[in-house]
Amino acid sequence: MISLLFCLALTSIPLSGNAQRESNMNTVKEYFSQLLDNREAASVEGKNTFSALSPNTTVSRRLKAKDIRMYQEMVWEAWCETNKERKEEKIIELDDLKNGNKATWKLPANLEPNAVMPYFYGRKGDTRTSLPLFIYLHGSGPKALEWTTGLQLANMFDDAPSAYFIPQIPNEGEYYRWWHQSKQYAWEKLIRQTLVSGKVDANRLYIFGISEGGYGSQRLASFYADYWAAAGPMAGGEPLKNAPVENCANIGFSFLTGADDQGFYRNILTHYTQMAFDSAQLSSPLSCDGKPLFQHRINLLPGMQHSIDYRLTTPWMKAFTRNPYPKTVLWEDFEMDGRHRSGFYNIQVLARPSAARTYYEMHIADNVVTLNISDVEYITTQKDKQWGIDMRFRRQYTKTKGGILRIYLNDSLVRLNRKVTIIINGEQVFCGKVTPNLKDMINSCAEYFDPYRIYPASVEVKY
Repeated sequence: MISLLFCLALTSIPLSGNAQRESNMNTVKEYFSQLLDNREAASVEGKNTFSALSPNTTVSRRLKAKDIRMYQEMVWEAWCETNKERKEEKIIELDDLKNGNKATWKLPANLEPNAVMPYFYGRKGDTRTSLPLFIYLHGSGPKALEWTTGLQLANMFDDAPSAYFIPQIPNEGEYYRWWHQSKQYAWEKLIRQTLVSGKVDANRLYIFGISEGGYGSQRLASFYADYWAAAGPMAGGEPLKNAPVENCANIGFSFLTGADDQGFYRNILTHYTQMAFDSAQLSSPLSCDGKPLFQHRINLLPGMQHSIDYRLTTPWMKAFTRNPYPKTVLWEDFEMDGRHRSGFYNIQVLARPSAARTYYEMHIADNVVTLNISDVEYITTQKDKQWGIDMRFRRQYTKTKGGILRIYLNDSLVRLNRKVTIIINGEQVFCGKVTPNLKDMINSCAEYFDPYRIYPASVEVKY
């Protein structure tokens, strides 16, 4: 039976000297270890680890502004040590990608029986600094050939210095996809382990793929957008219900498909994606911090069918660096193979307002956090007659209530030494000063496993 409550005996941790710091580290590591054990057990049982196991530590200590950085470093160190000491299949060491070093990960049987994911993992070029990581997803041809072709392409692409993770899909069959739960397990493990390694730049993670990998990377781009600097599906074309465009605000998005690639309406659906991104950029050109919201390049390549020039994508993507603290966040919380995210950028969902999709629109300006939250209903306006594919939709938004959020904050989002106001659907739900606390750093680290998202403060609100 999985315990969803994590109870450590401490409520306050004083810090004084090396001995006390070691004690503090051990306490935080104990919590992280217990959380990871429970998440792994949930995965093995096929449960939704995002919604079932929201971090909620009892370890607490109010902090002064001058101590925030020191505690953030301690929490990340504790997280890294916990993960490195953990008994699990580790990602192999980075070596020259030309050597084709490979290994395998076993995926939980309850998520997918007999699922073993082979992968290549390697680096290109100068490795004196942390590297951008490119995740390449292959197409739906014979998987052994597709996988080795991916290695050849990765070595050819002009994106060095870089690191590459090139997985082979574990199994094959009808409607077998890169975004199913078993593969979600792998992506989260990959992000967690590579960031802990210190060899990968957390603000330069990229996902892309070809054909079936194009479909997969388009969905994964939207679902995990808060981790990516940019995404680059090629020769794909998802109906936008499966990959909401709004989630890709704040990242670079490249999408290249042959203009004559008519299989499963890939050219038409790519065009619909182009129209949606163009419309989003016209309606919301800038974030509250003055940065372009929808930086995209979506082209139908003239005269080309399913095979296109694959060399164009990674040089375009590598110019983008993630902003981990956007002051405008657009998030359609959609399920992917039965799972929802429980957090996105600095928003953590403690209770969803309804069974429907939820759309969050957050703007932060002048220490005021404004959130508009709605239920989303999709109404199909175009369905193809041959395959039954829902091609186009209109969305109906209805203001919702009944949810609980934890909104994480730092000095990149607000001024913590001043009052913060939170307004949800036109109603003020909080106004006051927020106090930095160790528990927020621990909770946010466990939620996002991201060195840039160890937030010193949060506000929990009901609406």
